Formats: sequence, structure tokens, C-alpha cells
Amino acid sequence: MQISTMETIETLGTISFAVSGTFAAMQRRLDPFGVLIIAFVTSIGGGTVRDMLLGDTPVAWMRDVNYCLLILLTSLGTIFFKTHVKKFKVTLFLFDSMGLGLFTMLGIQKGIMFGLSPGICVALGTITGCFGGVIRDTLLNTIPLIFHKEIYATACILGGILYFSLQYFNLKQDVATIIVIAFIFTLRVVVVKYKLTLPKFGY
Repeated sequence: MQISTMETIETLGTISFAVSGTFAAMQRRLDPFGVLIIAFVTSIGGGTVRDMLLGDTPVAWMRDVNYCLLILLTSLGTIFFKTHVKKFKVTLFLFDSMGLGLFTMLGIQKGIMFGLSPGICVALGTITGCFGGVIRDTLLNTIPLIFHKEIYATACILGGILYFSLQYFNLKQDVATIIVIAFIFTLRVVVVKYKLTLPKFGY
């Protein structure tokens, strides 16, 4: 995959998670500083954990301040246009689902760049896609989606498996990437719309 394509994915994923983090914080009626903090951790949380596991330090957002500026501008823009958005919950869900697909693919590609096995690459994709939301929900005193019976991390794992399966058909990486991102986003929308869940264990 060309570097320009990866940068595009990272930019779109950062914007998507910055918007979802901002809306999540506004739902909890945080002050502007709190909203910005939640937007930042949602956007950079997964990538930070991934880079630390890979030993790729300083982590990405420390090496390129443009990502911090992008998060700041996106969050401020979202706050400004909040009066034009009637359904916070729906908007949060759509942007979170899009960010999930984009960042999962980014994590997979980062693992491939480091020459790691497909299983580890899928794990890195799942971490990149999910952990920003985990930190966000924890700070907002909410049980993270990844720990619900709702299909969330599973969508990342299935997307990763699909990506490596497509490699056997000699599909261009850019095409395979688009297919996987669309798959993860669509799967999230479908399972939430039809209330499909994984089995729940416990008393």
C-alpha cells in the first residue's frame, strides 16, 4: 500500500474518531476542555497503544503535530455545528463505526510493515480500532462497547480475516482495503439495526 493511501486512511480515521469522541463528551455535558480531551483520547488512544507495543516511539501523534491540530479543529468544528445535529446518538454511532473500520485497517497495515504474522496484524488492527473507544468510555464512566455482548471487536477481527483472505485472490491492496473498511462499517450498522449480539455469559 502506498504511503499516501495510509495517510489518507489515518486522516479520515482521526476525523471520524474526533467527531465521535466530541459527541460522546457533549452527551455527558462536559465543559469545552473536557470535550477536547475526550476527542483526543478517542482519536489517538488505539494508535498510541499499538505503537507502544511495536516499540515505534515516539508514537505517531508526537512525531507529527498535524494530527493534534486536525483533532483540535475537528472537535471545535463539531462543537460549533452541534446545533445543526438533532440526533447525537446516531451521529456518534456512524462516525464511531467509520473510525473503527479505518483504524482497524491502519493497524493491520502497520503490522504488515513490521513484518508480523497475519494473526498479530489482525490483533494490532483490533487494538488500533477499539482502544481509543475503550479509553473514551472509561473516562466517561461507561462500560466500553468492546466488553458488551454487542459485536464491536469481533467486527475488527472478521475484517482482518477478510483482508488476508482477499490476498489469495491477488486483489490490489487499495481495493482490498476499501472492501474491508466498508465491511466493518456495514457489519456494525447491520448488527445494531437488527440487534444482533454475541452470546452473553454470566449469572
